[in-house]
Amino acid sequence: MKHRKTVRSMALALRCILTGVAILSGCAGQVQNTGQGTSHIENSSTEEVADSLESAFFEYETQEMYAQRDGNQIYGVIYVPKNAGEKMPAVIFSHGFGGNYQVGAQYARALAERGIVAYCFDFCGGSPGSRSDGSTLEMSIFTEQADLEAVIHMMQKLPYVDNSNLFLMGSSQGGAVSAITAAAHKEEIKGAILLYPAFCLVDMTKERFDSVEDIPDTYFALWMTVGRAYAEKLLDYDIYEVIPGYDKDVLMIHGDADDIVPLSYSEHALEVYQSSELKVIPGAGHGFYGEDAELAIGYMLDYLNEHIEGSFGITEAGDNAAETKMQISITAGETTSYAELDNSETAQEFAAMLP
Repeated sequence: MKHRKTVRSMALALRCILTGVAILSGCAGQVQNTGQGTSHIENSSTEEVADSLESAFFEYETQEMYAQRDGNQIYGVIYVPKNAGEKMPAVIFSHGFGGNYQVGAQYARALAERGIVAYCFDFCGGSPGSRSDGSTLEMSIFTEQADLEAVIHMMQKLPYVDNSNLFLMGSSQGGAVSAITAAAHKEEIKGAILLYPAFCLVDMTKERFDSVEDIPDTYFALWMTVGRAYAEKLLDYDIYEVIPGYDKDVLMIHGDADDIVPLSYSEHALEVYQSSELKVIPGAGHGFYGEDAELAIGYMLDYLNEHIEGSFGITEAGDNAAETKMQISITAGETTSYAELDNSETAQEFAAMLP
């Protein structure tokens, strides 16, 4: 059995002791709101990525898994870490407009490697190529909320998921859907990670249609055809009145070069949320790739490491399964690094000194 400890005040001392652990300082703008207003914290560079990405501790397996909603099958793929305990934290990833479950794959892999179950799925009618039932002509953020709620209920029934540590994550429209769903299920959802959330949807709809009567049965939006259902409930909807219903900590990550969902929409969300944090990645657009994705993953892991409650069992695979080891995380500034101590006397004496 391993145990995880978070070390903050001793980070610099640990850096000198643990070989190979590098604490990177960095540079994406961070803004935080804790109900006391907003403040700029510090900057970090997109050329430097979180050290937490350098260490992976678990193998994982993937499996196709379906949820059910009103007779519709919802297709998804679940990533399950091996030997990470009987009950594990879990993250549900929701894709954006016209996307699919594969959008979340890079994040799901990173989470599973660190002992966190991840589920990525296709919204019903979420895209022309969706592997879930339903049509794009029937889809709206409200049908997607119902899909996500069905997925939440499915995840809660899985024997290896720790329901007290269930998180939502979504990109673009999936981020907006995750936000309104979290507000409707705040007791069930431990935290929310929103990637360039599309809080602009209401404004975009109002700019296009003056009234419900102006909405045609079908129309082309962005890169696919949608139906009247997509727009008709948005004309008198205020998403910024809904999302503050989730009063737990929210992490938003947004690029300052996003030309589809301007950064200003996340900045506004920062003002209305009761407790939220905004990480800004310089030069990143609508979607994270390469070093931008690595930086975003580092932010996700830091957030999850801070918000997952309790310790979840980690069993060493292989011949050394009976050997007791300790996995620790070292946080300095905005970066978390991971290291493992063996069961030598020196290591155990050192571990006993940790807070």
